[in-house]
Amino acid sequence: MTRPQPPGTSRRGPDRSAPPRPPGAPAPTRPAGPRHDADGVRYRPRHGVPAPAADGPGGGHRRADPPRGPGEPLGPGARQADRTDVPTQYLVPAPRPAAETRPGTGTRSISATLPGAATRPGAATRPGAATPSATATRATAAAGSTTATRTTATEGSTATPHATPPRAERAARLPGVDATRGVALLGIIAVHALVEATDDGAPTPSYLVFGGRSAALFAVLAGISFAFMTGRARVRPGPDLRTAAAMLATRAGVLMALALALSWTDPSIAALILPYYAVAFLLAIPLVALPTRVLAPLAVLLCLGVPVGSQLVRPFLPLPDLGNPSVADLVTDPGALLSELTLTGAYPAVVWLAYLAVGIVVGRLPLSGRRTATALLVGGVAAAVAATGLSMWLLGPAGGYAAIAAASPPELLESAPTVADVVTGYPDGVTPTTTWWWLATVAPHSGTPLDVVQTTGSALAVLGAVLLLASVTTRGVAGPLGYLLRPLAAAGSMTLTLYVASILFMNSALDDLGPWEGYLWQVAVAVAAATAWRRAVGRGPLETLVSTPAHAVRDRLRARDRSRGRDRVA
Repeated sequence: MTRPQPPGTSRRGPDRSAPPRPPGAPAPTRPAGPRHDADGVRYRPRHGVPAPAADGPGGGHRRADPPRGPGEPLGPGARQADRTDVPTQYLVPAPRPAAETRPGTGTRSISATLPGAATRPGAATRPGAATPSATATRATAAAGSTTATRTTATEGSTATPHATPPRAERAARLPGVDATRGVALLGIIAVHALVEATDDGAPTPSYLVFGGRSAALFAVLAGISFAFMTGRARVRPGPDLRTAAAMLATRAGVLMALALALSWTDPSIAALILPYYAVAFLLAIPLVALPTRVLAPLAVLLCLGVPVGSQLVRPFLPLPDLGNPSVADLVTDPGALLSELTLTGAYPAVVWLAYLAVGIVVGRLPLSGRRTATALLVGGVAAAVAATGLSMWLLGPAGGYAAIAAASPPELLESAPTVADVVTGYPDGVTPTTTWWWLATVAPHSGTPLDVVQTTGSALAVLGAVLLLASVTTRGVAGPLGYLLRPLAAAGSMTLTLYVASILFMNSALDDLGPWEGYLWQVAVAVAAATAWRRAVGRGPLETLVSTPAHAVRDRLRARDRSRGRDRVA
């Protein structure tokens, strides 16, 4: 696909010199405006750099597309100005059109030459457009060369500032996503460590705040990680989709193996979410192949329609035991286990697929922009408030509480002081199928349409708020915010490790503390350990355990596809 050229220029490859121009005529120019990546940040892609491995569920934002050599086409419909297949850590800032002068000091200027054109300080070209070399050579550019030159200027001369290192720029791109993941981690630890109900059966304030919302936030962020791992764009059918599917399926398999290894833990302390995530990951693989214009309405349909379908199907399925799945369950009754993990359990994968779909859509947005963060905050609050208000009207004035009380057994009504407390505290993943009025509740872990909309809205609102806080650069405010967000981001970068550590701690003899005392100790240790580990090592140990086999499978498939391509050419 060719790109239209401005008047006075011509397309020429690295082995063709510039056409002659009349004496005195100005040198032909080519537009050197800023290029933008998927987040709206000014960058220009560097060609010929292989794509790195995608980060694990702890959340880096590397791209997982296969490398493209210099001179290879972008593919049908691709635009050079907004390529999403170039890894963000290899995107370099565009040169500034105006030069800076530092009087009284010796300054250096960085210039680049077009193929066949004379060296002009400040002229902008695409690095690597004619040669795959990424090394800047200290030399004077001769005619026909494509070398970035670095010359030392005299005192008082103009100079272009040095480009920001790509690694530093990548590290500061989306700190709000990891910080949001850290918020979700602290919330789900609160659900496990704190008391859910009082002695008489009424839900506690902490459960009303964190129950359901923290796990939903985790699921939405898992969908965002899916978008990051697949280049924040639709995965085209063919080798790319096969590679992405194998990578995601491998992650799901490792998560399931980890969940089975933790089956001995007490589900009354914490029902493991990992086996449900593993099944949901498998179900979400086809979603990465859908364009956003199709995936967005499908996500809405999943939020509203799947809980209704579940209400129709569950009366014919076996009752769940709500225990943590084990290898014995997998061998003795795989059908019942599959039914529980997909439709009847504490985190039914089919229902929670809606959160992953929403997360994939959100992950394809320019999340570094304040406009996007504001839209997520406002839209999320609006959705959560609307769902809550509709639920209150349906259960109260519309007669929902009375209908539920009439259809419920007496022992259920006696488990809490009021019918409202029963409706709020009873659901454990799904609602009873005795009456359709149960679908009007927004109770934590109820899995109703209004509950999914409300928790999705709250997840988007938290993400938008944290992204806005992370974008604040006002002097005197950015410093304190950084001290708050950096530890959260460190914990959010290794949530799988810290989640499993919390499960192990609460199932050990070490947890002899009170609810709030134990929760605060867990938070303090998790944040401190994550900060130290991230500085000293980087990726968390369990994140590495999950991502390493997935990356190995991906690399093997890519190598096989390249080998087949060479064989076909031969």
